[in-house]
Amino acid sequence: MPKPAPAPDPGPGAGAFPYKLVATDLDGTLLRSDDTVSERTRAALAAVTAAGAAHIVVTGRAVPWTRHVLDDLGYEGLAVCGQGAQVYHAGERRLLTSVTLDRQLAGLALAKIEAEVGPLLLAASRDGLDGEVLVGPGYRVHEGPLPVLPITDAADLWSAPLNKVYVQHPTLSDDELAGVAAQVAGGLVGVTMAGAGIVELLPLGLSKATGLSLAARRLGFRAADTIAFGDMPNDVPMFAWAAHGVAMDNAHDELKAVADEVTTSHDDDGIAVVLERLLTRSST
Repeated sequence: MPKPAPAPDPGPGAGAFPYKLVATDLDGTLLRSDDTVSERTRAALAAVTAAGAAHIVVTGRAVPWTRHVLDDLGYEGLAVCGQGAQVYHAGERRLLTSVTLDRQLAGLALAKIEAEVGPLLLAASRDGLDGEVLVGPGYRVHEGPLPVLPITDAADLWSAPLNKVYVQHPTLSDDELAGVAAQVAGGLVGVTMAGAGIVELLPLGLSKATGLSLAARRLGFRAADTIAFGDMPNDVPMFAWAAHGVAMDNAHDELKAVADEVTTSHDDDGIAVVLERLLTRSST
């Protein structure tokens, strides 16, 4: 399927930002390594919204792990969370849409993957505005403030509706595990890699692109209106949907390979670098 034509360059003196929608991933993209958003990037986003564009966060994090970032930004619009599973209205603090994982299919998918590579380490994200992230024995959790609920009985993973299941392997790399999972279970669930140690099983057909397209329609925007920023393979569908995809310098090679351009890293204000350039071009 061909990419949509990009929004036209407004040309000298037009004074309009060339995109109506700026979609940004969070981790490794909008957020720096210390989980903060730089003042420079905040200013660039404020400038593009003042110029008439909308900023939309599109993240793999479910709402409970995203809300504090949105609050810090003073963000009151729509956000796409949970790899596209949730469209969240930050201002009204309510879910507009939520897609859950078929737990029977997920269990079958896990059985197929484990038959190929051996026992997996598991975690899962429960559905809802306050859904917990359950972490099974041995699953390696990133250090930080995001809350998790340790469990000892794997059956607890399946006791309530889920957005996703996280899988890790004792010896396989993330790329190797994601590759095997997609090969043996890709007809049952979606498989994506969202970061270091984060391989996810999702509802089949779900991606950031599906969530972003739904949110964009609600806002009255199209793919051709959209510039997207990201850093990991889970951003590939979003880049395929948007008119222009910008990978961070710290991005995974798989995303860089399909990006329209590569900017500086998330720690070096990569989003701001691109937005400032586009703002300058539209004002000359």
